[in-house]
Amino acid sequence: MQSIAMIRIKRTYDPPARTDGRRFLVERLWPRGVKKEEMEMHAWIKEVAPSTPLRQWYGHEPERWPEFRRRYEKELSENEAAWAPILEAARKGPITLLFSARDTERNSAVVLRDFLERRVSRTKRIETKASRRGSSSAVHARGRTAMASKGHHSARH
Repeated sequence: MQSIAMIRIKRTYDPPARTDGRRFLVERLWPRGVKKEEMEMHAWIKEVAPSTPLRQWYGHEPERWPEFRRRYEKELSENEAAWAPILEAARKGPITLLFSARDTERNSAVVLRDFLERRVSRTKRIETKASRRGSSSAVHARGRTAMASKGHHSARH
């Protein structure tokens, strides 16, 4: 099992690749000049995009990027139903988040990718801790059983 999900981001205008996995359009508005029948994607999930007021406020102004990130992450944390299907797909294999912004470093897909990767990592850490706890408990239990059978007594008795 992979330690972190493979979540890529790609402009809607770039050609699909075999390595894209499941492709999700994560824009509230349909990309200009792209015909719906030509867009190769698994789903268009408008609800995961920034709210219209936030998108309009940001206006791709670089100086607003840190605050846009903060506000959009707040929106995402309050809207799990929108991103949960994408996260589930990311747990099963590679996915690509499709966006149409010209700026490839400061756009909502970057924020969404980082947000989802943190959740996949958090889930992996929880699963790892739980499996370690389960195996260490079994080791301790076997150790007590082995000691008891040799006539040793545990301090817990």
